[in-house]
Amino acid sequence: MGAAMGWVAFCASHTYRRRFLANSALAGYSFGAVRAAVAHAGRMVAELPRLWLGAPMPCNMLGEACVEQAYAAGRGIVFLTPHQGCFELSAQMAARRWSAERGPITVLYRPARQPWLARVMETARNRPGMLAVPTTLSGVRQMIKALRRGEAVGLLPDQVPPDGQGVWVPFLGRDAYTMTLAVRLAQQTGAAVVLARCERLPWGRGFVTHFEPLPAPLDERLETAVLQINQAMEHLIRQCPEQYLWGYARYKRPRAEVATRGAA
Repeated sequence: MGAAMGWVAFCASHTYRRRFLANSALAGYSFGAVRAAVAHAGRMVAELPRLWLGAPMPCNMLGEACVEQAYAAGRGIVFLTPHQGCFELSAQMAARRWSAERGPITVLYRPARQPWLARVMETARNRPGMLAVPTTLSGVRQMIKALRRGEAVGLLPDQVPPDGQGVWVPFLGRDAYTMTLAVRLAQQTGAAVVLARCERLPWGRGFVTHFEPLPAPLDERLETAVLQINQAMEHLIRQCPEQYLWGYARYKRPRAEVATRGAA
């Protein structure tokens, strides 16, 4: 059903279809190489009711050693994942595995503009072992405090931030306005950066969440460090390009907002 929804949206929306094709072509992929991503986008939507409100979804984990090492060193962890696969499940799995021993995982989310949907999102994302905080100054402060306690936080660094909260650096073939928050959180608190991606298995067989460390320490220069994060996200995306949300408006101009300016 989700796959069918994905194809209906792709065929019905000229804007979405054009963006999907343009973004994937910029990254060097033909439509044939990533056409499965059309169905996976629909599957992602179809999973949300259970993901937010239902029983835990079946998921295995690979690469947990790098997470254990970061916790053992007494450092907080900044989990970074792109808009790929079932990305929200990666944070749920980390919380399920480590929160009882290491404390909750604080995840950042952008509240919906509709009040009723904002209430649903806030309730749904506060799952066991997880604390969801909005993209406000208060939310960012909570993330900093969590990291200084040695806990973990989760972010999607390929999400376009408001104006003044990012820099323009290359991402999949074109300059993209990219958040600086992930870098600032890691640099200010000494937290480890762990990359995560949750891959959807075929025919409803569940999921696999992959964890791996950042290949090299973040550079002290902000723009260079943000570029490192983008390159790390590209690395994850190219491992499974058929599950990336190519229709996401990654290259749009940032909107004006004062939400977290100067927060980190």
